[in-house]
Amino acid sequence: FPGQGSQYVGMGADLIARSPAAASAFARADEALGIPLTRLILEGPSEELDQTVNAQPAILATSVAMLEAIREEAAKAGIEIQPRALAGHSAGQYAAAVAADAIDYADALHLVRERGRIMQERGIAGGMGAVVGLSDEQVHDIVDQARAHGEISVANANAPGQIVLSGVIPALVFALEMSRTVGARRAVRLTVSVASHSPLMRRARDEFGRILARVPFRDPKVPMLGNVHATVISTADGLRDELTEHLVHGVQWTSTVRRMVA
Repeated sequence: FPGQGSQYVGMGADLIARSPAAASAFARADEALGIPLTRLILEGPSEELDQTVNAQPAILATSVAMLEAIREEAAKAGIEIQPRALAGHSAGQYAAAVAADAIDYADALHLVRERGRIMQERGIAGGMGAVVGLSDEQVHDIVDQARAHGEISVANANAPGQIVLSGVIPALVFALEMSRTVGARRAVRLTVSVASHSPLMRRARDEFGRILARVPFRDPKVPMLGNVHATVISTADGLRDELTEHLVHGVQWTSTVRRMVA
């Protein structure tokens, strides 16, 4: 299940048109949050949809709608959908948790909206940047050098040769310039104002962890893979720990996909 950055105005329109189950998922999101989320998803404006506090519940609602549409189509064909494993990229873990029946959909919607708010308000100012075309070893060496300019770390290992960095602006600028110097195909700032998945999110993690502690979780009915270590999550406590700690740790997506394939 995808995370923040995958949103766009109009996503899910085709689902609503063809699937009553998907339309219901969107309607339930509006009801749970008490806001016209579906209208924002379908009509925009993009500047409002892209706000972290809106983007995360919008992606969750669209992901659950897609899941419900798949289940609906499968049921019509007499097919039972039974995944072997589930995973989500960052905020996408909440859709995976819903799919695993580890958390109620309404609770997940409220959590991701709070998550977005807290990340924006409690995170120390910074930024993120994508580096494409270098090896993991090259990027880690650059990050080590950039730490002379402030806090910086690997936020997302998205694919072989595609890594996202997160940190304070001076360190980030240095790392991106150094990446271009040693031959990166791309090394660009991302249009975000927070340093997600880095130690700069410590205050956000601590506050959000207290909120997570009050929300009921269940053991996942399907094994989930974590972002932090790409290991299997099979208990409610393990999932709660994952959702807390991945705010300050990088998303090991490459390792997660390889683990799922294995």
